[in-house]
Amino acid sequence: MYASCTDVGGRLYNEDCVAYKQLGDDCLCVVLADGLGGHGGGEIASKTAVDTILTGWNRPATPASLCDLIQEAHRRILLMQTAVCRMKTTAVILSVDGDRALWAHVGDSRLYHFIDGRLDFQTRDHSASQIAVMMGQIRPEEIRFHEDRSHIFRALGQESGVQADAKEQELSVGRHAFLLCTDGFWEYVYEEEMARELSAAVSPQDWLERMRRCLDGRVGGDHDNNTAAAVWVTIQEL
Repeated sequence: MYASCTDVGGRLYNEDCVAYKQLGDDCLCVVLADGLGGHGGGEIASKTAVDTILTGWNRPATPASLCDLIQEAHRRILLMQTAVCRMKTTAVILSVDGDRALWAHVGDSRLYHFIDGRLDFQTRDHSASQIAVMMGQIRPEEIRFHEDRSHIFRALGQESGVQADAKEQELSVGRHAFLLCTDGFWEYVYEEEMARELSAAVSPQDWLERMRRCLDGRVGGDHDNNTAAAVWVTIQEL
């Protein structure tokens, strides 16, 4: 079960992009990207990343193949850059094939994995504020409004090349919920709220709508684009 939402927020343009591709009843890939607005062409970079990755994705996927798709998207974005438009974007991929889930990400767009309603895993941002957490300088919850939170050190389109983090997991018996989201979403929806609204939701779309109400009650007038995708998978005993 899949749902997604995107909103321009308080900005003039929406530089986020999200889409999915499905093969059969139990195999799908979701890609979400957030164009970096300070470099120009963010909406082009994010759409290029999403389209390139979904076009190249096929089963069976592996962590290495997801990283290769990110590299291909990175190369295409570099070819589209000009002297005045150094477009860049984050990217996060989720691939689900039966009882196997794989994900990869670059930047500060996140993936959360909940098992039976409880948060089991979340990706680590490639940002200066995440490094501050790892060094013990700030607490994880302080990332959201840290002064260096927008300083991203990995992005598709950067000159020095890009390295993705990837993970593969066999899904245990139970209810699995995945949330992919840009920083404009997770900055205003806290992890405990994600879990709380998940427990009350009846569908992925309902879950997203409940979390959006949390976001709408917290944002100011000039808030960022915000985009999220939700995937629910139930693994039953044989």
